[in-house]
Amino acid sequence: MNTQEALRALGVRDDTLTEEERAALDRDGFLPLPGILTAEQVARINTRIDQLLAEEGENAGKEVHQEAGTDRLSDLINKDPVFEVCFTHQRVLAGIAHVLRGDLKLSSLNSRAALPGQGLQALHADWGGAVAPGDYQVCNSIWLLDDFTPDNGATRVVPGTHRSGKVARDELADPAAPHPDEVKLLASAGTVVIFNSHVWHGGTLNTTASRRRALHSYFCRRDQKQQLDQRKYIRPGTYERLSEAARYILDV
Repeated sequence: MNTQEALRALGVRDDTLTEEERAALDRDGFLPLPGILTAEQVARINTRIDQLLAEEGENAGKEVHQEAGTDRLSDLINKDPVFEVCFTHQRVLAGIAHVLRGDLKLSSLNSRAALPGQGLQALHADWGGAVAPGDYQVCNSIWLLDDFTPDNGATRVVPGTHRSGKVARDELADPAAPHPDEVKLLASAGTVVIFNSHVWHGGTLNTTASRRRALHSYFCRRDQKQQLDQRKYIRPGTYERLSEAARYILDV
């Protein structure tokens, strides 16, 4: 099986995204896709995340990353079939494939919840340095598990910066400060926002009394190292339940 065969087996077609949607990804570096998850799916995922946080305690997120001021979980592929949609949904895969020119595999599947009074991140890209426009190596998708509002720590992006050939840390005096061109990704729970991971982005401060929850289904080109080595971590039960195409997307 190759990538195009795997994508087709998972339902990705030439018209899965519209021309306008592909153009927005090219121009802005991000694309909101409303209604990818139903309210029932969102509730089931949030319930499972709370269970996992309680079970894993201080070890939660250690497979990849722990971050002060947030609740994080990692390796969600192995922790419940409810998360399988995050690397098999045809609309999301179509967007990732468009950014990465049909050369992709899952890098990691994690959750991040900005806690009240926390969550601010400096503007950054999910890559070590600048790349030429079009030579993109990584692409992320944010699965909104709460409404993203102006006050609860919604992710901010600076549209078009993926095409700049520059990285925020080299260009900004204070990457944590507000940027005059930044846009907050405000949308309802169940929305998925695909974003080119070379666009400058970061979490904002959650000034509400509640967590702001999301999943990050993160992809890279197939010749790149995964954030979490899927072959190392894959559990036999997970492998057996997945289709051949889903296994290919994981590179297991």
